Amino acid sequence: MDDTDERIIAALRHDARASYSDLAARLDLSRTTIRTRISQLQMRGEIVGFSVVTRADVARDPVRGMMMIGIEGRGAERIKRQLAQMAELRAIHSTNGRWDLIVEIGTATLSDFDAVLDRIRRLDGVISSETSLLLSTRKSG
Repeated sequence: MDDTDERIIAALRHDARASYSDLAARLDLSRTTIRTRISQLQMRGEIVGFSVVTRADVARDPVRGMMMIGIEGRGAERIKRQLAQMAELRAIHSTNGRWDLIVEIGTATLSDFDAVLDRIRRLDGVISSETSLLLSTRKSG
């Protein structure tokens, strides 16, 4: 992917419904270039789909957040299995860097959210965590 592809993807992340003409004007490229580049990105698997976030998606989980988790030793697979059993977790991501896992949490109330954090922190092998509440979502996916 080059800089032009990255600019196109960034524009699509802002508004995936933008027309080729709108994208072309915004990015100072031709409509043909936009159409060709998007088609190539899809064929190469760089763009795998487009999504819609509805009010109901956000309303389902009024309290949402991301929890980064540090795991001691080689317990990641066991902890992932335990996390997968928690209904409040929307996704479990393995990652590199400081944190071993990042989980997306969604609950109805702050006290429910706090209870989930407590359950995760009590799992044998979880040695550290950091959590951020999601205050608003303009775009997902």
